[in-house]
Amino acid sequence: MIRFIPNILTVARLFLSIIFLWMVLYSPKAERVTTLLDGAFVLFLVAALTDVIDGHLARRFNVTSKFGRIVDPLADKVLVCGAFICFAWIGQPRLFGLSDTVLHVIHWTVAGILVLREAYVTIIRQWAESRGLNFAATRSGKIKMLLQSIAIGTVLVKMAHVPNQTWGYWVTSIVFFLMVAATIFSGIRAGQRLSHAQPKTIEELKASP
Repeated sequence: MIRFIPNILTVARLFLSIIFLWMVLYSPKAERVTTLLDGAFVLFLVAALTDVIDGHLARRFNVTSKFGRIVDPLADKVLVCGAFICFAWIGQPRLFGLSDTVLHVIHWTVAGILVLREAYVTIIRQWAESRGLNFAATRSGKIKMLLQSIAIGTVLVKMAHVPNQTWGYWVTSIVFFLMVAATIFSGIRAGQRLSHAQPKTIEELKASP
């Protein structure tokens, strides 16, 4: 039974992600927008927590599956990339009284960078693994994921509680800048790692589905 728990958590995260994205998209029409966004924030934390737990369980009990290797990163991308696409769609976050046109460019540029980075890394990871090369997650990728998660939480809190405060604009802008920088850097590092990737060990090949 234990071996199925990571996959169950992964599927749960995918469903939670879809509900979370709906809540974000619906927030401009909601009457109790603060309550809705606070609920979305809690849901996001739960979804992010399942990612930590299922990875920990899979490593601890050495249980891997082709399903998990495919759906787990998919759920992560739906949650993170989907969040920034939804933010761009509803025109959030608002920053320093900038015009809708400027904000539109900023929001969709940020979302585009995230989506392109994930697509690029996914393609080269699949290419590397199809040739038996080791392309495991790195520290830069984990930092990128952490900053993306912080950025999502920052936008939700700002929308719900400090939509027009100057300090809220600054905090959100700084977090977004760091997140975009980490996203671009991790994408560059992924390309560099590909040229130095080493063949998988016998143990790693046996662990592969």
